[in-house]
Amino acid sequence: MTDTPTALADVIVPEVFNPYVVQKSIERSAFFQSGVITDMRSVPGVAEQMMGADPGIDGGGTTVNLPFFNDLDGDSEVLDDTADLTINKITTGKDVAAKLMRAKVFGATDLAADLAGADPMMAIGNRFADYWTREYQTILFKVLAGTINSTVIAANVSDISALSGALAYFDGEAFIDACGKLGDRQDELAMTAVHSDTYNYMKKQDLIDFVKPSEAADAIPFYQNKRVIVDDGCPKASGGIYTTYLFGQGAVAWAAGSPKVPTEPGREPLKGGGQSYLVNRNKFLMHIRGIKWAPGSGVPAKPTPSNAELAASGNWSRVYDAKNIRVVAFKHKLG
Repeated sequence: MTDTPTALADVIVPEVFNPYVVQKSIERSAFFQSGVITDMRSVPGVAEQMMGADPGIDGGGTTVNLPFFNDLDGDSEVLDDTADLTINKITTGKDVAAKLMRAKVFGATDLAADLAGADPMMAIGNRFADYWTREYQTILFKVLAGTINSTVIAANVSDISALSGALAYFDGEAFIDACGKLGDRQDELAMTAVHSDTYNYMKKQDLIDFVKPSEAADAIPFYQNKRVIVDDGCPKASGGIYTTYLFGQGAVAWAAGSPKVPTEPGREPLKGGGQSYLVNRNKFLMHIRGIKWAPGSGVPAKPTPSNAELAASGNWSRVYDAKNIRVVAFKHKLG
C-alpha cells in the first residue's frame, strides 16, 4: 500500500496560520520593537475600518481615517470680575491612511523541505513571517520617500549633500543639526535608520555604542543615544548621496486587517506534473502620522496603491504641524 504524501491542505490551519504570521512578522522587525511603528489595531475605530463588524468582512473603502485633536492655542485672558471668560473650542483634524492589499504565493519547490519538519505549519509560517517583515520595511521606505521630502514637508528635511567638501559629510554636528529640525521636540527622536554604508562609516569613526539589554540579548547599536537600525532600504542616490532617517516613538502607524480568505493552500495536478502552492494575503496600513494619503484623479490605478504610488510626493498632504511629525530625513555624503 502506497502512503499518501502530505499535502499543504493537511498541515495548514488558516485561522491559526495567518495570526501566527502577522505576530512573528512584528516580532522580527526592529522598527516595531523599537516603538517607531505603532500597532493601531486596538485604537477605537481602526479595527472596524480595517475589518468591519465581523471578522473577515472588510470595513469598506480604500482608506482609514485617523482623527486627531489639534493643539490648544491662543493667548490667555486676564481675569476680570466685570467680564466673562471666553469659551474656546478644541478643534480636530483628520489623518488618512491608505489600505494596502498584497499577496504572496510560495510553491512546492520552496516548501518541500519545510514539509519534512516536526511542525510544518510553523516552519512555513516562519518563512512567510520573514517575507512580510522585509516587505513591511520595503513599503515603509516607499512611504517615507513620498512623504518626508521638500515637496510635502520641507521643514523636516536636513540636506547637506550639496555643500562643498567635508561640509557635505555625515558627522556628529550635522546629525545634531538634523535633529534640530524638530525644534523643541527634538528629544522625542529615539531611533535612526541608516544605510549599511553609513553604518560602516560610523563604526570606522568609532561613533557607535553597543548596549546589551540583557546577558542573553544581542548588543544593540546606539548613536547619540538613538538606537541604530541598519537597512539598505535607506536611499543611496547617484553621487554618493545617502538619506538617513530619524524617528520618534509612534511616528509610523500600522494595522492589519483580515482579507476574506487570508490563507489558501491549493494544488494543480496537471501543471508541471503536479504543483502545490500556498497563497498568503495581507491587508494592512503603513502610514507616517500627520501626512495624509490625498491622491489626485486616477490614483491608485488598482484598488489599493502600488509601491511607486506610495513613493510619489504628489499623493500626500501634510495635516500635522511639522514639529509633530516625528520623522526627519537627513541627506548627506560620506567622507
